[in-house]
Amino acid sequence: MANESQVSLGPSRGRQETMQRRALGRSRLETLPLALGGNVFGWTADERTSFEVLDHFVGAGFSLVDTADTYSRWVPGNAGGESEAIIGRWLKSRSKRNQVLVATKVGGEMAPGSKGLSARHIKSAIEDSLRRLQTDYVDLYQAHFDDPAVGFEETLRAFGDLIAAGKVRAIGLSNHDMDRLKAALEVSKAHGLPRYETLQPLYNLYDRQDFEQNLAPVCRAEGLGVINYYSLASGFLTGKYRSENDVSASARQSSNRKYMTERGFRILRALDEVAARTGARPAQIAIAWLIAQPDVTAPIASATSVEQLQELIAAARLSLDEEALVLLNAASAYGAET
Repeated sequence: MANESQVSLGPSRGRQETMQRRALGRSRLETLPLALGGNVFGWTADERTSFEVLDHFVGAGFSLVDTADTYSRWVPGNAGGESEAIIGRWLKSRSKRNQVLVATKVGGEMAPGSKGLSARHIKSAIEDSLRRLQTDYVDLYQAHFDDPAVGFEETLRAFGDLIAAGKVRAIGLSNHDMDRLKAALEVSKAHGLPRYETLQPLYNLYDRQDFEQNLAPVCRAEGLGVINYYSLASGFLTGKYRSENDVSASARQSSNRKYMTERGFRILRALDEVAARTGARPAQIAIAWLIAQPDVTAPIASATSVEQLQELIAAARLSLDEEALVLLNAASAYGAET
């Protein structure tokens, strides 16, 4: 889940460069190097705020909005679909469908027994998503979670039917390990079925090892786009959590505590050093580092205010010099202590 960046980042004196569009795999879809996480819509951002954030995001030239049918089912009183419904009402009121790349997901549990990647569930879920989004097609439809109970051929044929019907333009997947990713791609080749064009993995300055060692080589070899989640390591890379007291005062206690290691604090010190030199906030630098990675297409980050969004956009435009990248790479290098 792309639960990210609900922070204040601040202005930057770092070098700003013109952003280039990047391909989402081998599809015809392209995006600037920042995706807006829609998980907060209907959760920590009400509808009015969500509309304002979407207005400014698209107004700044960005287009990729990532959501899921299950967002935000975890909130008491919600049933799931709240984020899609808000995006749908915004799309209808603004008449800017052709300026937005809508990425949503299927597979998470919407109700008891209503989940997974069976053909039946996929074809039912897309109709529900299209209704909530008030559109007749989704640009990127993603398998939210692996479903070992269903064969890849069944899942991919169902996605292929949706593509043929014009309801989906491209497909992607999230939360699959290297072996399952490779197996899915092999099934596509063997049976002439549509292939996953994007991967949505966990990846940030701290959580590097699994993606870089296992998933990135596959993405590189197969030409997959990468739209990573938890770009700020559940807020740890903002620099707000530097002691047990900071963590205990946060609603994200469990997700932040795991980063409070010797390596984690080494990363924060490196972010502080680059921040002092550039004038950017640690969170902006962490996002700029992701954008500089050759395997990343667009990191996902969410905003609960226009101010946060503007600072995220500044981060997307921030170009880190070689000295900064070397420092951050060395500080976040993984080994025995991760």
